[in-house]
Amino acid sequence: MPTEKYDFLIIGGGLFGVYAAIFLAEKGLKVALVEKEKKLFQKASIVNQARLHGGYHYPRSVATALMSDENKVRFTTDHKDFINFSFQKYYGIDRYASFTDSQQFERFCDYIGLPYEDPTDLSLFNTDRLERVYKTVEYSFDPILIANYYQQRIKSYATSISIKLFHKVLSADGHSGVWQLKLHDLALEKTYTVYADQVINATYAGSNSINQLFDLPELKLSHEISEIAFVSSPQVKNMGLTIMDGQFASIMPYGRSDLLSLSSVAYTHHKVSYENLPHFDCMNEIKDCSPNFTSICNHCIARPKSNYRKMMAQIKNYFSEKVQINYFFSYFTIKSKLQANYIDDGRPTEISILNKKPPFYCIFAGKINSIYEIEKILKI
Repeated sequence: MPTEKYDFLIIGGGLFGVYAAIFLAEKGLKVALVEKEKKLFQKASIVNQARLHGGYHYPRSVATALMSDENKVRFTTDHKDFINFSFQKYYGIDRYASFTDSQQFERFCDYIGLPYEDPTDLSLFNTDRLERVYKTVEYSFDPILIANYYQQRIKSYATSISIKLFHKVLSADGHSGVWQLKLHDLALEKTYTVYADQVINATYAGSNSINQLFDLPELKLSHEISEIAFVSSPQVKNMGLTIMDGQFASIMPYGRSDLLSLSSVAYTHHKVSYENLPHFDCMNEIKDCSPNFTSICNHCIARPKSNYRKMMAQIKNYFSEKVQINYFFSYFTIKSKLQANYIDDGRPTEISILNKKPPFYCIFAGKINSIYEIEKILKI
């Protein structure tokens, strides 16, 4: 076979990997995008609450809030056709167990420059349980529409981007100054070698499994099998409510669909692994899922039993009795976070340069707004 040589090889076909591939192709570079699933955008890129973060959500992590706010305008402009601007977003403070009280929330918003005001109508809320409710400005992106958009965009770069679906990276060697990688085509059961000047690891939950293959430092991570429930409500279909700050819940429109996404700090996360690789007992039941090669939880017969009833019961505490919520289905995926962010609950996007010659970058993705952070780091 002829030698395959690329300027960049990107591992991971979620939004951060696909955006990086398109950005590089637009610079005239030749890119290989390696994804171990049969399709792009199969995991965390679509299994999330679809909040277009403005910063409100992180009163204990100013760094995350600032990064969210910094990229919000650009992301909103670039993706306006896939964003729901037409609902009203509220943040509420629980009376009893919040880590952030109303005065702290207001000081935080004032410091960041985030708008908020008191609502004129509280009839849908349970004010016996809520200390304060704030009317804010926050939107929802549509993960499915964005995934479809980027899948069409990347096809237009067919001469610059080689998409290698259902592929596994077996080994890597950079001693010659260029990365030499062995790839395995899982469909054809074929192993072959490619070369790349630079490599980007954009695998999120699989970050450390790839770093290990390259014999590079691991990130200090923890992992959770997480559930997003999808519901509807005739009373609050055009609004979102997030309860701050601790073991609380959030409900809001899932992009431009007619569904609401529902998540809960207490009930969304079913299983937790505090190791750098995701270790879960359910992996013992599935032969094609392991800490080094995780499968898609949505299709897994061993995935956890849904907590949707608990999530619905929790969020109903903050609405009046006239608000009805109806359940449809749930998505599951592995969510990962830096162990250092347990204290402030931050979700920053961090891009590490783990090898300089040849370059190797590891993107640990935070909020969707921060897909542009890669542009500041790459050596091109």
